[in-house]
Amino acid sequence: MPLKLSSRAAKIPYYPAAGGYGLPDGVALMASNETPDAPLPEVVEAAARALAGTNRYPDPAYRPLRDRLAGLTGVPSERIAVGNGSCEILLALGEALLEEGAELVYGWPAFSVYPHLEAASGATAVRVPLDAEHRHDLDAIAAAITGRTRLVIVCNPNNPTSTAVGLDDLRGFLAKVPEDVVVILDEAYVEFAERYRPEESLPLLDEHPNLVILRTFSKIYGLAGLRVGYALCANEELVGAAARVRQPFVVNVAAEAAAVEALAHPGAIAARVAQAREARAAVDAGLRDLGIVPAASEANFAWFDLPAGGPAAGGTVDDTATPATVEQAVIAALRAEKVLVRSGGALGRPGALRVTYGTPDENRRFLAALGRALGA
Repeated sequence: MPLKLSSRAAKIPYYPAAGGYGLPDGVALMASNETPDAPLPEVVEAAARALAGTNRYPDPAYRPLRDRLAGLTGVPSERIAVGNGSCEILLALGEALLEEGAELVYGWPAFSVYPHLEAASGATAVRVPLDAEHRHDLDAIAAAITGRTRLVIVCNPNNPTSTAVGLDDLRGFLAKVPEDVVVILDEAYVEFAERYRPEESLPLLDEHPNLVILRTFSKIYGLAGLRVGYALCANEELVGAAARVRQPFVVNVAAEAAAVEALAHPGAIAARVAQAREARAAVDAGLRDLGIVPAASEANFAWFDLPAGGPAAGGTVDDTATPATVEQAVIAALRAEKVLVRSGGALGRPGALRVTYGTPDENRRFLAALGRALGA
């Protein structure tokens, strides 16, 4: 029976989920920007202890996690929201702020959930192309703001392009944004960045009352399967705006307990950051050996355009192949060698690939398989 969806729901795109689920062991999962490292044993134990109390609802204020975050960041707990991943907070703010006649501005390509905001709210999206270096063009984004703009999003480091803009650039950009326009600085990958450290962007919250900084436990902390993120807000009103439209109990007790414990091990997190940076250097060098110049990554993944006129279906070489057909042929060749990567076409740039850094062995497997796919 065909469903009669509301006009709003019919416009919301499906999230372009990556492959890799239900596959046998031995597949290099390099498509979803997860860390290859399992959670720390202490984190797993904390989550397991919390499961004993799952006959009770979570504390809807999530006081333990918000207090721990407040102590680490200096942002008062009243200005911190936690959610079912940072994505859930993002969607809540979109619902609270946007409506028909309003505008939403963001760079593109960027996080593939951003288009959900305009479709769900009826607002008009203004997508600003990235610059030639795959970075946010902050001057162009500022110029795109009008009297109808309610929300601006800057993903830094940017997903899927792995690039980042510097703190001085962000500060100059924020100075141009009217105070009645909310700016979300999406820092899901900030721990991996080298342009500035995570603590260095926090003073922006005291300088700009319209700012929200989004962060997550899904990446460097290895809690993607538990879904917990947080927002550091310039004022309590922004926290309240999201709370108005969200269901209660958005974070389960195991996720909260795991996140609290994860924050207690900064040394282990620093080691993971160093490991990711070593992987970044190795994959970057390997790609360049294949004649590919990746974007300047500040994240835990690489982004690059495939060579023009690459392999076509069947392993042949077709000088007239389109970027999209080259991309799909390479992805199929990699998959045949049990290496999964992310399609650039699904993320806004046909002919590109996004590849999460894996273990040293997985990175070597990927580079070797890519070389064979390209005939290098």
